[in-house]
Amino acid sequence: MADSSPEGVSSAALGGKRQQFGSRFLSDPARVFHHNAWDDVEWSEEQAAAAERKVQENSSQRVCPEKQVDYEVNAHKYWNDFYKIHENGFFKDRHWLFTEFPELAPSQNQNHLKDLMLENKRNEISACRSSEDGHGLTVGEQHKCSSTLEHTAQMFSVEETVTQKLSHLEICADEFPGSSATYRILEVGCGVGNTVFPILQTNNDPGLFVYCCDFSSTAVELVQTNSEYDSSRCFAFVHDFCDEDQNYPVPGDSVDVIILIFVLSAVLPDKMQKAINRLSRLLKPGGMMLLRDYGRYDMAQLRFKKGQCLSENFYVRGDGTRVYFFTQDELDTLFTTAGLEKVQNLVDRRLQVNRGKQLIMYRVWIQCKYRKPLLSTTS
Repeated sequence: MADSSPEGVSSAALGGKRQQFGSRFLSDPARVFHHNAWDDVEWSEEQAAAAERKVQENSSQRVCPEKQVDYEVNAHKYWNDFYKIHENGFFKDRHWLFTEFPELAPSQNQNHLKDLMLENKRNEISACRSSEDGHGLTVGEQHKCSSTLEHTAQMFSVEETVTQKLSHLEICADEFPGSSATYRILEVGCGVGNTVFPILQTNNDPGLFVYCCDFSSTAVELVQTNSEYDSSRCFAFVHDFCDEDQNYPVPGDSVDVIILIFVLSAVLPDKMQKAINRLSRLLKPGGMMLLRDYGRYDMAQLRFKKGQCLSENFYVRGDGTRVYFFTQDELDTLFTTAGLEKVQNLVDRRLQVNRGKQLIMYRVWIQCKYRKPLLSTTS
């Protein structure tokens, strides 16, 4: 973010209005109750300042250290209790996924990584051909160009585009769920499947395999017992992605897309970086990490009372589950430190309306796409 107003609030970082988040804009405040939601809502300086004051107020009294330890140690218990109460009736299926993240749609699967590798390859070839006689190139550069041209013909198969290192890894790795798949998606923090099942229902690519995990065993059981669950296309498992001693059921450099939908915010801030680092190692070169989560000064943050704040911008709800409210810069640091390249980092500011109760609610969410760099064929 480039401006001085509260992060997650200013439109300067958005680079204009975006159709993905909708195209219903409130130009006349008198019409606010004519629809249930308005997109890309601008905040006044007064509103932003009031939000900042509210956060300072509700974070002035912190949860005692003993309770903070309990919320961390027993986090899985609090989420198990949540899903035992609500089962699969709390969250709605996320059918907006394919608009915001076309990487999950069927038509994208076969061409996503291939196109990236071909683009990278064309750039290398162009540089080589501009000096075909080797004039002006070092011995090392001439060798690289020769190697690049020799390997170009190998880049037209999706499986062959994952670099020689990955091919060797898959051959040597033990058999794992989805090992024969050509496109692999992993969702971390899957809950009861509100992301996974829309993907399985919409994406009929025979080469697709979806992994989904949650550290709530109750949630995973609800996924596995859902009538839409197909073990030939999906593998659900219990996993705490902050636990460095727990392994994922897939080798490194083997996943095309990793999804984080309102899950990173539930993690202790001090553990976020290592968790993202580990996930980054699972991605194929050119693979994408997709995130949507709570932004700073979201309505949910402003509603917290004194005594619910654990640390700066980190709170505990009444049911014992926790939530952090991000800025764009914080997320950018997490992903780039893990070696990923920014593709998208945007704020979605939305005005939701309860027309029956005549209430307006300002939501702030952040959406990110970060890509694992393509490896050089000579490395």
